[in-house]
Amino acid sequence: MSVAKPFKIYGMGKALPKMEVLSTELEKELGLPAGYIEKYSGVRKRYRAEDESNSSLGAAALHQALQHAKISAKELGYLISASATFDYPLPNRASAIKKQMEDGEKTHFPCLDIDTTCLSFVSALDIAAGFLHPVHCKYVAIVSSEIASKGLNPKDVETYTLFGDAAVACIIGVTEKPEQGLIHYQLQTYSEGAELTMIKGGGNRYHPKEHPYQTDLYSFFMQGRQLLKLAKRSLPSFMEQFWKDSTCSLHEVDAIIPHQASKAGLILLQDITQGHKPTIGSNLAAYGNCIAASIPLLLMEMREQGNVQEGSTVLLIGTAAGFSIGAALIRL
Repeated sequence: MSVAKPFKIYGMGKALPKMEVLSTELEKELGLPAGYIEKYSGVRKRYRAEDESNSSLGAAALHQALQHAKISAKELGYLISASATFDYPLPNRASAIKKQMEDGEKTHFPCLDIDTTCLSFVSALDIAAGFLHPVHCKYVAIVSSEIASKGLNPKDVETYTLFGDAAVACIIGVTEKPEQGLIHYQLQTYSEGAELTMIKGGGNRYHPKEHPYQTDLYSFFMQGRQLLKLAKRSLPSFMEQFWKDSTCSLHEVDAIIPHQASKAGLILLQDITQGHKPTIGSNLAAYGNCIAASIPLLLMEMREQGNVQEGSTVLLIGTAAGFSIGAALIRL
């Protein structure tokens, strides 16, 4: 087993909106039977933004991560925003987060965005690890800040009850241990599923100047059954190729940290990995699907709980709109 891109996680931080929304509350709002939401979506509660923004949540998470890493913002080589949602079409998310976190101490590290929707953190981890240099770039911050709730339609019960808002920041940096870091990364996009998950309105194809606000046009839309069928067809071959190209096997993995896409998606992953030793983490019940923030949020929790620690081999894996499947195998 060899590491392709060495790095160490020095610190992580999270920020949640103040408003906690229980599934029992949504059941009353939507006229659903008691226990319906947790039974079908697996979500018991989630957080929803009111006055918080992507950049304010992201800046708060980054501030906490820097404190945990015991470094200052001046030491960052890059700030990467890895998310699907955003405050503004322009400027980019990372620049908005940087502006929010500055409190009189100006720094000029570069900011860039990565968007592979739900897999943005995983993609950013691969890119960030490639930036690291013992002299020119000792640390990179990755921030996944998601506000899904603004784009949800109450008439679409499946999605309205599934998603939550959250921000997570991760500081990675140069390591002196060559066995620590990214072992293998893979991303594949299956374009037959490109239109199964969409928010149509807001871009140039359906611009607000030409297409005034309509709930259906500007809300998240997902064809869940078709997506699950596509995942069932594609995930086994994806994983077969992933392990073929890796220097590691599934038997050597200590824990799997999956995107918290849905209850059905987690069951599918359990079926595929049945009989192997890795623990499959989940926090879907406590946060819902937080898009790109899901994977780093679960990684942070499992680190804090001691379920994974330095030396653990961990598989980050998930699906994303597009339709994509991606995974990163790392040793902490």
